[in-house]
Amino acid sequence: MEKNKIKCLIVDDEPLAAEVLEQYISQLDSLWLAGKCSNAIEALSYLQKQKIDLLLLDIQMPRLTGIDFLKTLQRRPKVIITTAFRDYAVEGFDLNVLDYLVKPIPFERFLVAINKYHAAHAAEEVPLPPMIAPAINGISQDTFIYLKAGKKMVKVFLKDILYIESLKDYVKVKTTEKDIVTYQRITYLEEKLPDESFLRIHRSYIIALNKIRSFNAAFIEIGDQELPIGRQYKADVMKALGFHE
Repeated sequence: MEKNKIKCLIVDDEPLAAEVLEQYISQLDSLWLAGKCSNAIEALSYLQKQKIDLLLLDIQMPRLTGIDFLKTLQRRPKVIITTAFRDYAVEGFDLNVLDYLVKPIPFERFLVAINKYHAAHAAEEVPLPPMIAPAINGISQDTFIYLKAGKKMVKVFLKDILYIESLKDYVKVKTTEKDIVTYQRITYLEEKLPDESFLRIHRSYIIALNKIRSFNAAFIEIGDQELPIGRQYKADVMKALGFHE
């Protein structure tokens, strides 16, 4: 094993399908096969002991499906779904998987998925600059982040952000001046933005607390948009806003 290689875990109950993926991995110098599991329970045990960069995950498996398995993971590696079924694509992308490959998987299509991993990883390696002025109410007037948009790194001042919306593999950052679409996971930005100034209200939305115009138990109004409060986030959102039904 080389330290700089992408550590992959195959989770598939079909030996032939797992063997194809293993062969594909062996052909790419950037990848290293850390292990193979024949079901999600075995994979869960593996992930509790080992750190993995990329999960190649089947869906239809005994005892626990790949989709249900993903829902159990608090912190998950990047995921590429590999399946014979097309029906779960929307649900898979709702869980922020990198790609959805339908068997039989051509090597060229596998390469496309791996390139998505490299693109996502490169975006995450761009650090958020530290505050360069004392913060007032959590956000300095000069605090900014860089977001990759196309071939450029765009400076975005935190004070200008209205909300952030997840668009599968991308996020849209809505500011007072413009929209910026960047190849990034919303969970990454959630971890980097200051908790006292930004709040996750839905699996698809993060809002700037100081930009709230009004709210109720179902929606938050930001600018001219009403953004829904997700069921699983409702209790934390109401607590953060000091609201009791």
